[in-house]
Parts: sequence; C-alpha cells; structure tokens
Amino acid sequence: MKLFGSSISVGDFATFIAAPDDYIQMTSWDAGDWKGEIKIGNYVLISPGVRMMAALKISIDDSCMFGHGACITDADWHGIYDRTKVVGEPKPVILEKNVWVGEDAMICKGVTVGENSIIGARSVVTKDVPPNCIYAGNPASFIRNLDEGEFITREDFFKDPIKLAKDFDLLDRYTLGNNTLWSWIKSIIWRNKTH
Repeated sequence: MKLFGSSISVGDFATFIAAPDDYIQMTSWDAGDWKGEIKIGNYVLISPGVRMMAALKISIDDSCMFGHGACITDADWHGIYDRTKVVGEPKPVILEKNVWVGEDAMICKGVTVGENSIIGARSVVTKDVPPNCIYAGNPASFIRNLDEGEFITREDFFKDPIKLAKDFDLLDRYTLGNNTLWSWIKSIIWRNKTH
C-alpha cells in the first residue's frame, strides 16, 4: 500500500487486500490552495490496485466495497494543453453506505453515489447515482433499480466475531486439507524449477 499525504483516515474493521505487484494507492494532495482529505468508514473492503486521489475530499461511508483497480478522483489534475498547470476546481466525491464499485470502475469529481448502489466493472461515473440502483457503462447510465429490501452488509459479516473466526478456520482447513508434512518436504527437495 502506498500513502501520500497526511489527511487519510480509516474506520474500524476495514479490509485492505494487498498484492506485491498491484498496490493500493491513496493520495491526499496538500499543496497551495488544495488540502485533500480521504475519509474511509467502517467495514470497508478495498481490493488490490484501488486508487484514491483527493485534492479536496473523498468520503467513503461504512460497508463500501471496491473491486480490483477501481479509481476515485475529485480533481482534473492538469490542463489539456499545458500539462504542468493545475486546472479546474476539485469537487468532493461521496459514496454513501454499502456502495459496491466494480473492477476498474472510475468515479469522477463531484459525484455522489447513493446508498446500496452498484457501479458496474469498467464504468466511468461522471454524474450522481441515486440510492438502490445499478449504473454501468462509459459514461455510466442507469441499468435497473434494486429491491429496497433489507441488505446484508459487511457490517453484518463482523457482528459475530467468534462465528467469523470459526468460519475462517474451516475455510483454512478445507483449503489446506491435502497438505501433509511429506508433501511439504518433497516440495523443498524436488522443487519445480520452471516457476
């Protein structure tokens, strides 16, 4: 994970999934008139390759989820012809509770995404998204409404920590079930040299 700037805060029980070849990057720009801030709520899930760049403010509410490579920016950063000149005014980006941003999607400056909404993979969001719906495409447009029933969120996932620990233990046992001391010794001695 790469952090640039001092105004980055994260709530409780956030999950950051790291990858050595695909960093999560968060930048709160603090230069001149710009004092960027990134504020991330509780129970948020951030996958490898996610980038957040704030010249003003990016606000992520509780239980939001970000797919691999998603990007959020609240500014244009440089001009079209003079690429050394900062242009435009940054505008805050707000994601309300339980928003799901798909893989490689981009949320642009000034956008608010309403509670429970989903942004499809590789979408480019340039306008506000209402609560309880799916938007996708470039530019992102309305796909359909979500039923306004009770949503199960990442917060619910953490409500029973003892059960959660047991579930993770069962998953580990299942995943590692065929491992033995002998297979580990063989893997050390007769290592596959092609990988």
